[in-house]
Amino acid sequence: MTVEKTSVLVLDCAEPMELAEFYAGLLDAEIRIGSDPDFVEIVGNDGVRLAIRRDHGYAPPSWPRPEDSQQAHLRILVGPENIDEAEREAIGLGARPVDTGDSNSGPRDVRVYGDPAGHSFSLAVYPLPQG
Repeated sequence: MTVEKTSVLVLDCAEPMELAEFYAGLLDAEIRIGSDPDFVEIVGNDGVRLAIRRDHGYAPPSWPRPEDSQQAHLRILVGPENIDEAEREAIGLGARPVDTGDSNSGPRDVRVYGDPAGHSFSLAVYPLPQG
C-alpha cells in the first residue's frame, strides 16, 4: 500500500505575493496564504497547484545562458485557437518573451517567457497539431 501523495512545483523568488498574483492571473487560479508569509500556494480549478516561496538570497535564473541556467520550467497548455490570446494575457500580466526566434508570436506551437521573477515558462499548443 502506498501513501496518497500530492505534488506541487515550488518557485523561489524575492517577493512571493507579487509572483503569486502573476500566476493566479495567468492560470485563473486562487491564492492561498497559510501561516507562513514566505510560502504562498496557487490553486486552480483544473487541479493546478503551484507554490511560491521567499528566498532572501534569490537570484533569478539566467536561461538561456549556461551559468545559473534554468533547472525546471512550467509548461502551460492551451488550445491552438487560444495561443495568441494566452500570449497577450501573459505579457499583459508582466511576462517577458525569452525565446523569440524571428518572432514570439504567430504560428509557433511553443512560446517561451520569463515571469516577473525571472523563471522561464512556456505556452504550448495542446493537443499538438496533426501533421
